[in-house]
Amino acid sequence: MTKGAANDCLPVRINEIESSGGVPGDWVELFNAGATAVDVSGWVFKDNDNTHSYSIPSGTTMPPGTYFLLEEAAFGFGLGSADSSRLFDAQGAPVDSYTWTSHASTTYGRCPNGTGAFGTTASVTKGAANACSAGPPPAQPWPGTNTVVTVDGTAVFGGNLSGLFYEPAAGPSSNVLWAVRNGPSTLFRLVWNGSVWTPEAANGWDTGKTLRYTSGTGSPDSEDVTKAELFSSALYVATERDNDAGGVSRLSVLRFDADQPGSELTATHEWNLNADLPAVGPNLGLEGITWIPDSFLVARSFFDETAGHPYVPAQYPNHGTGLFFVGVEASGVIYAYALDHVGGGFSRVATIASGNAIAKGIYFDRDVGYLWAQCGAACDNQLGVLAIDTTVASPTFGRFKLRRQFARPSTMPNIANEGLAIAPESECLSGFKGFFWADDSETGGHALRFDAIPCGSFIP
Repeated sequence: MTKGAANDCLPVRINEIESSGGVPGDWVELFNAGATAVDVSGWVFKDNDNTHSYSIPSGTTMPPGTYFLLEEAAFGFGLGSADSSRLFDAQGAPVDSYTWTSHASTTYGRCPNGTGAFGTTASVTKGAANACSAGPPPAQPWPGTNTVVTVDGTAVFGGNLSGLFYEPAAGPSSNVLWAVRNGPSTLFRLVWNGSVWTPEAANGWDTGKTLRYTSGTGSPDSEDVTKAELFSSALYVATERDNDAGGVSRLSVLRFDADQPGSELTATHEWNLNADLPAVGPNLGLEGITWIPDSFLVARSFFDETAGHPYVPAQYPNHGTGLFFVGVEASGVIYAYALDHVGGGFSRVATIASGNAIAKGIYFDRDVGYLWAQCGAACDNQLGVLAIDTTVASPTFGRFKLRRQFARPSTMPNIANEGLAIAPESECLSGFKGFFWADDSETGGHALRFDAIPCGSFIP
């Protein structure tokens, strides 16, 4: 389904990628998985640099079931260890893309051939069907209590609830569950009334507050929300487009001040990441955002891929006290950024493979150090858990590495979950703490669901 984006009608796809040690050089294989021939004349291939561009020659047609090879000698640039392959049609519309964070030991290819998700192939099969390995191990059973319940009123949000952030109580203030709706663009401040999480009645929060860009206009497609410093009024929202211009991708992080009076909140900052990220459709952009403190990253020798050495916060002036991690729906890749709050610029620090082909939400458990990555209904709502590899001799030392994939709880149907949040360790009860999902489709009239997961580090 491509609701709000270009129709997925073209059967030609990027099928296999060689970025290191190819013969005679790097190459990208296209495959026509359809039943009819496709004229690919004038289609454009790029890596992650928009100045690297190659047009397929006029008169190039791919019959059904055939392969077409893009060779480094023709496109004129190499593919890096952290790079992208992007394909556009003759009108410039995105057709397909894949992003990786390190060279594959063989190649990256779709499994099943021509239609499946990308993974490392069992062997190089240039111009032929991909050699698919057994793939990753199956997801482990859900580690929680597996007693999922709804925890909101009926039809409160009207659908489209997409992101969550849990803020524990401070002093006289109660716990708050922050939530964003992607359309109409709205931020909600939810409090527990003893039975359900409900919009706070005071200070104009009873129906949520409309979100606007820094200009005071527009309708940001708000997909996830996070905070840096707890108990601060600043919130950060990941957006993928302006709903008032729904056909154009706008991959932005917006900062809002929740104490701003009135029924609308105008962003104080916008960091538009379009120029730094692979091109994606307007409905396949930033779906997740979370913040990780510098203290945690430095203590675990987090590797700065841009600088080529362990992360040094002082190299990024005015970025605050941590990095923002965003998840891109189209690829499942997570990117770490230092956001300059004075000059308005940004710096990419790392690119992280989440283990999922799609990113629907990400959340950092600040107490335990787990980075959770949600794949959504297309992946049967499995969740990946990543942690920084602290084994000094490991080739992934200082980098986030997938530790486990968990299946969804059997007590929750495969619904359109797009946001998640986790309660802190201070709220552990009998060894468990809260875990929340936001259902974009408001299945059965409910958008919020709850279960409990083990406290502490429960993954070996």
